[in-house]
Amino acid sequence: MNINLLQWIGYAASITIALSMMMNSIVKFRWINMAGALTFSIYGFFINAIPVGILNGVIVVVDIYYLVIVYSKKEIFEILEIKSESEYLIRFIEFYNPEIQKFFPGFKYHHDLNTVSFFILRNMSIVGLFLAHREDDNVLKVGLDFVVPEYRDFKNGKFVYFRLRKNFIMDGFTKVKAESNNGKYIKYLKKLGFKVDENGLYSKDLELKINELIFNQE
Repeated sequence: MNINLLQWIGYAASITIALSMMMNSIVKFRWINMAGALTFSIYGFFINAIPVGILNGVIVVVDIYYLVIVYSKKEIFEILEIKSESEYLIRFIEFYNPEIQKFFPGFKYHHDLNTVSFFILRNMSIVGLFLAHREDDNVLKVGLDFVVPEYRDFKNGKFVYFRLRKNFIMDGFTKVKAESNNGKYIKYLKKLGFKVDENGLYSKDLELKINELIFNQE
């Protein structure tokens, strides 16, 4: 095999491993780290560096092991309703404000605006914050739908917009709306079934549909 090609394989492996170290999400870290380790393992065997090949092969197995645990683990989602003047709420927003501003530029907390406010609990760990208010009697307007970096895998969104849907409907909401110019957040909304309306907002009807029931069970 051409030595230049081998060098490129080594470079690709190194870059992939370095990229994995930049991931906030544990799941993303495992997937990317596994890809890098697999490439390094192949590289090691090709250049007859057997210890390199074996060591990285072991890392691949370890990554697969933990990914299986992550995807097979049953997680419990709950909500913790919060009062608008909660000191912990204020501190949470202050602490994560740099991250919040990436997805909700210019966001400022107004304690008298939000009528729907709760933390999202995942196995009793606080992983997200949802703030919204009522508009036009039946519209739930999202002010903040924030998930801490380590848990951005769409599970929180599926919990809020599918499993809590009946709760919203019982409270008289028939539609939920959100707005953003952040590409990642827009991708998140679209994956959860939001569509752009005539006002440029992303909206989602709260009536249950067969395809969304299937999505909810995935």
